[in-house]
Amino acid sequence: MTRSDSAPVVDIRGIYKEFEVDGSRTLALDGIDLAISPGEFVSLIGPSGCGKSTLLRLIGDLTGPTRGSIEVNGKPARQARSDRDYGMVFQAPVLFDWRTIEANVQLPLEIVGVGTDERRRRASEMIDLVELSEFGRHHPWQLSGGMQQRAAIARALVIQPKLLLMDEPFGALDEMTRERMNSELLRIWERTGTTVVFVTHSIPEAVFLSSRVVVMSARPGRLTHVIGIDLPRPRDESTRELDRYYELVTEVREALKAGRGPVTEESEMAAEFGARVSPEHTP
Repeated sequence: MTRSDSAPVVDIRGIYKEFEVDGSRTLALDGIDLAISPGEFVSLIGPSGCGKSTLLRLIGDLTGPTRGSIEVNGKPARQARSDRDYGMVFQAPVLFDWRTIEANVQLPLEIVGVGTDERRRRASEMIDLVELSEFGRHHPWQLSGGMQQRAAIARALVIQPKLLLMDEPFGALDEMTRERMNSELLRIWERTGTTVVFVTHSIPEAVFLSSRVVVMSARPGRLTHVIGIDLPRPRDESTRELDRYYELVTEVREALKAGRGPVTEESEMAAEFGARVSPEHTP
């Protein structure tokens, strides 16, 4: 799946990010360098307040860096956003309750003026991909949380992005549903070949899903370890029983311990501010 000899889909160089909190400047990210190749599944993991969601939002141009550069598909992040080179999935599905699942999935295509027949065709393909074909005419409130999140993934993929950014998309689900969604996401990833950058607090989830796990330190966020995940593919529930799986979970856990510092009220405020900030509020 990963082609390391190809130009990176995401190229992050020397990224620093500061926020102003209660009149003082807080450094959230400190000198981030990372390249992500086509077809990779890369998870970002670190303690609360370390800036992993802020880094994801920088890649998606939902906020801008204080210093440094980010390229997506060989172009500045802002241009990539304008060109709709990526899709985004958040912890909450953010579906419109008054629209059916079909209409929700079609929405990004409506916004860019795709014709009705093409919208319906592409939405139907994505709804089939996430195995919701029987629920296309249902409304979000008629579906479970896991099904709503599958609809959100379909909506993100309907624009056929080269990059999918996912910010703790399964964090609100119970453990068994979360594990099922992990398997579903891998199936979709293998079918589409889309590059994925995935934020999580769960070590087992990161190991099960990823090609690489990127471990971040406590604030200010730095990359402390990049751990290659050499588990065989395709992965399924039996993967979680492998000795190598447990070894990698332990390796990631030890890397997190090595980089963990005290999480202060200031760092939590900075993390919350970073999750809410828009491009208009950047320095």
